Amino acid sequence: MKPLRIAINALYLLPGGVGGTEIYIRQLLGALANVDDHNEYFIFTNLETGSDLAPAGRRFRHLPQPVQAEIRPLRILYEQSSLPKAIEREHVDLVFNPGFTAPKSLTVPAVTVFHDLQHVHHPEYFRKRELPFWNLLLAQSIRCSTKIIAASMATRRDVIEHYHLPEDRVVVIPHGVERKFFELNRRPDPDNPFLLCVATIDPNKNLETLVRVFAGLRGEFPKLRLVLAGMYGGQTAKVEAMVDQLGLRSSVRITGWIPRSEIFELYERATAFVYPSTFEGFGLPVLEAMAAGVPLACSRIDPLVEIAADSAFLFDPESDQDMAQAIFHLLTDQAQQAQNLEHGKTRAAGFTWEESARRTLAVFEEVGHGAKIQVEC
Repeated sequence: MKPLRIAINALYLLPGGVGGTEIYIRQLLGALANVDDHNEYFIFTNLETGSDLAPAGRRFRHLPQPVQAEIRPLRILYEQSSLPKAIEREHVDLVFNPGFTAPKSLTVPAVTVFHDLQHVHHPEYFRKRELPFWNLLLAQSIRCSTKIIAASMATRRDVIEHYHLPEDRVVVIPHGVERKFFELNRRPDPDNPFLLCVATIDPNKNLETLVRVFAGLRGEFPKLRLVLAGMYGGQTAKVEAMVDQLGLRSSVRITGWIPRSEIFELYERATAFVYPSTFEGFGLPVLEAMAAGVPLACSRIDPLVEIAADSAFLFDPESDQDMAQAIFHLLTDQAQQAQNLEHGKTRAAGFTWEESARRTLAVFEEVGHGAKIQVEC
């Protein structure tokens, strides 16, 4: 078969500003470079994204576009009006949209990734002026895409049910986990114990509840600290206010965005990991904790259970009592903790970026070499 010419629509990427979707595209492209020695990739980026997004080699071309992702309305306008023309000049066979939105006026098939349907389940988390655009643009992406990739079974089910799609239009391809996590030198300090949570400070991450529960555990664990590592988001002011209200300023560290090297170090030193999210499309930090061998407690919601299964202490994220009890057992039940860690490492080993890349490549080849599904955009 002749090589495919594949356009990657990375206009959405704002380095250090889009959380897990940045990890996704960087890791997937690197893995595609390892597993695909046949096809060509044309990576369309904004002005903020450097050439380091494109893997080295003649099969990957970086094509920066004159638009800033930070100015979202202009980025969306450019994506819908000018990007199709830029793509057409490269004579590609298909377009891959890893960040939800797809250009409308394409002359070739498209594959689009839906990481979640949070705008459907929790519209209250979105600004009122932004929500109509989310609804419009994602519905358009569905119409314009030959195939949709979902990161979990839960997200696939959501997409099929909400957009009334036939099952063969949506394929599940789980994310992978960086090999570095398996190689970390775990060295928690018993004299300076801390719980780690890696998450953007957004409403669905449920960090206010975690802070409140942590405050209640201080009587049992007076040395324990809490580290919230992740980008500042829409809930930052409320979380910081709760920390102050409960007198926890010396016990809770809120890092904001930090380099990946510092994230690795936190996983190495953490006593345990807690992920209290009320809504996820996948839940990559849970997988990272499992790979790193960090004792884990997380919410009992479908995407996280898909990943963690019998590798974590599970809790109802809406119940302070249930969360507190799970964290207490996480810190004290050594036998269960050891069993969870063993299961977690084994399960995490099955989530590789190379496997994600191979399965994504199979979708590219199906679509690029003549998909049977017709779409009207």
